[in-house]
Amino acid sequence: MYTIKTTEKTTNQDTIIELKNANNSTFVKIYLNLGASAQELTLNGHTIIEDLTPLTYNNTYASSILFPFANRIKDGKYTFEGKEYHFEINEPGNNNALHGLVYNKTFQIKEQKTTETSASVTLTYVEENESAGFPYTYTLELEYILTDSSLDINVLVTNTDSKTFPFTLGWHPYFSTSNLFESTLNFDCDTQFTLDERCITTGTKTIKNIPVFEVKDKNLDDCFILNSNKTQFNTPDFALQISASSNENFLQLYTPPKVNVIAIEPTTGVSDSFNNKVGLQLLKPNHNYKVNWQVKLI
Repeated sequence: MYTIKTTEKTTNQDTIIELKNANNSTFVKIYLNLGASAQELTLNGHTIIEDLTPLTYNNTYASSILFPFANRIKDGKYTFEGKEYHFEINEPGNNNALHGLVYNKTFQIKEQKTTETSASVTLTYVEENESAGFPYTYTLELEYILTDSSLDINVLVTNTDSKTFPFTLGWHPYFSTSNLFESTLNFDCDTQFTLDERCITTGTKTIKNIPVFEVKDKNLDDCFILNSNKTQFNTPDFALQISASSNENFLQLYTPPKVNVIAIEPTTGVSDSFNNKVGLQLLKPNHNYKVNWQVKLI
């Protein structure tokens, strides 16, 4: 039988909700006050996502949900319907706005379910205050569904404002492996984005669509246009499929300053999407947008 437990850490005021199976070989730990991000994930005894200490969440955005924009916005500025808006600069070294507005918000528990073979929790964040950079209200609902071999995240964005707003979405998980040098990726792609020194999109280039992408000792912070909605991560101990239900499928790969860890990020937009419009979508008042991301052992 799967169980769900909520705990409070008094030292740093973290609220953690843990979904796990009976023998603890499969579990996920979701931190409600860190944007409802999955900070630990083990499937069938395989460590998929783990604590990145000594790296901090404020620097890694580990497993954060990226909304209303994924990646970066140059100088934090964009123009929409003839007006210029300014997001807060939270990447001061490059003078960019980074990874949206909900990565550090506190989510509330809406619903919990357990069965013999799965557990699920629905979490919500309600934004009732318009900000200078994004003067709209919205609700973000996340449903995590855990089984022995998979984790699903169902995201529901609802525009509760009276105005249409622009958006992209992303997820920023870091996956662990016993040996990153010997790990590989499979993804269908023949176009890569070109980036400037501030990691802002400048254009695209055609690349060879290779069947196996070898990570080895590559220093990655790269973005690709996917021709399919699936990416496979192959490690010496397990193989993992990361899939997305969206029509817009971009893949961001990043190697942090920590051994045997790689960020494999499914997104619906790229850096500076609010200006270059790549993947940018519009959500009308009282409308919603849904996307599913799944991590599955294969």
